Amino acid sequence: MKTRLLLLFALLLQINSLWAARVDTIQVKAHKMNKQIKNVVILPEDYSESSHYPVLYLLHGATDNYRSWITKCPVIKDYADRYQMIIVCPDGGYTSWYFDSPIDKKMQYESYITKDLVSFVDKNYATVEKREGRAILGLSMGGHGALYLAFRHQDMWSIAGSMSGGVDFTPFPLNWDIPKRLGAYAANRERWEKNTVIDQVYLLTPHALKIKFDCGREDFFFNVNNALHKKLDYCNIPHEFTVRPGNHNWDYWRNAIKYQLIFIDDCFKHPSH
Repeated sequence: MKTRLLLLFALLLQINSLWAARVDTIQVKAHKMNKQIKNVVILPEDYSESSHYPVLYLLHGATDNYRSWITKCPVIKDYADRYQMIIVCPDGGYTSWYFDSPIDKKMQYESYITKDLVSFVDKNYATVEKREGRAILGLSMGGHGALYLAFRHQDMWSIAGSMSGGVDFTPFPLNWDIPKRLGAYAANRERWEKNTVIDQVYLLTPHALKIKFDCGREDFFFNVNNALHKKLDYCNIPHEFTVRPGNHNWDYWRNAIKYQLIFIDDCFKHPSH
């Protein structure tokens, strides 16, 4: 009897694995950096080439990599199934900040994501190939990257989100290798300011981009997120800003992404709202 139960359990595991979300690891050529970059692509369990799925580009934080989301928050595989979306987790470099560095040719990640990765994903997967079918979201450095890229490329994404994003890194002039990407802050203040999210607000057209960002009250990025919220309000840019208890860690992000995905899913389903 015990042997039969074990065999039945093993069979159930096999059946479950057949229907589990598919996780691909792909390499995409970054032409401006002349190198191959790895990315994780998570597909819904019933993924079919005959369908068209919206895509969420999910960015990691500083010092992490393309596998960080799948290993530190593995429930995102279930989210791909639940919301019937493709989730793409690119490698954004150790501390790239997702812009094109004017001084480091090896750090050209705005060009990589907007010119190379999106077109590769659309060519090789059954995606909704228009801005209404794309969202971008990230945490910390990736939160900066998601808003930065969406603000600058509103023709590419219709939804943008950030969790604990470094949306203005000028108050942190010695941190996270930013001087290596932009030069010393004291000598390159204008360059620094031009590459922050908060300085990209002028590019936004009201209602063109659906924006949701959040931050923990105990987070060292709380003040800059609150400042972004106030600036968006002043410029009459509709957005959602959520403050909840929490610090700059994975406990916060594993919780925050649940609410971000509810928002993103609703925007995908009701693009005109």
